Amino acid sequence: MFFLKDLPSRQMIERYTAQYDVEPARIAAGLETMRRASVMIRRLEAYFAEHGLSQLRFLFLVVIDREPDHATLTVGEITQRLDVAGPVVARTLRALLDAGLVHARKDARDARTKHIGLTAAGRARLTAVLPGYFAIIDAQMTTPLDPDSPSP
Repeated sequence: MFFLKDLPSRQMIERYTAQYDVEPARIAAGLETMRRASVMIRRLEAYFAEHGLSQLRFLFLVVIDREPDHATLTVGEITQRLDVAGPVVARTLRALLDAGLVHARKDARDARTKHIGLTAAGRARLTAVLPGYFAIIDAQMTTPLDPDSPSP
């Protein structure tokens, strides 16, 4: 998370970076990108919370759904597609199972392998959340950076 509300001025960046071999304009652009991403993530987290999800739970559903040639993914495949540790995936899976948003079945050949798929409720939740998710991202990318403006 990026916690600066007010980004440094061009003059401040030039003063700080004068002794280093970096381009001040790229530093300024990078700081703005980090600020914009931070604001977007906070807005998305609030949006997901309104819908009984977290960013990770949402992404878990998306990872399963985005594989058109697979109705399910193994826990290992999901772990490979998410940038989180295995124990976090296990906790998230348990929460999604408890919420009835995914189902699990053991592999017929290897009982240690679980196949995870979306339930009808999981697909409905994902379908309901996607329009607002895209609206928040679109708004953040098309409007000036203003951390105090309301979410769409």
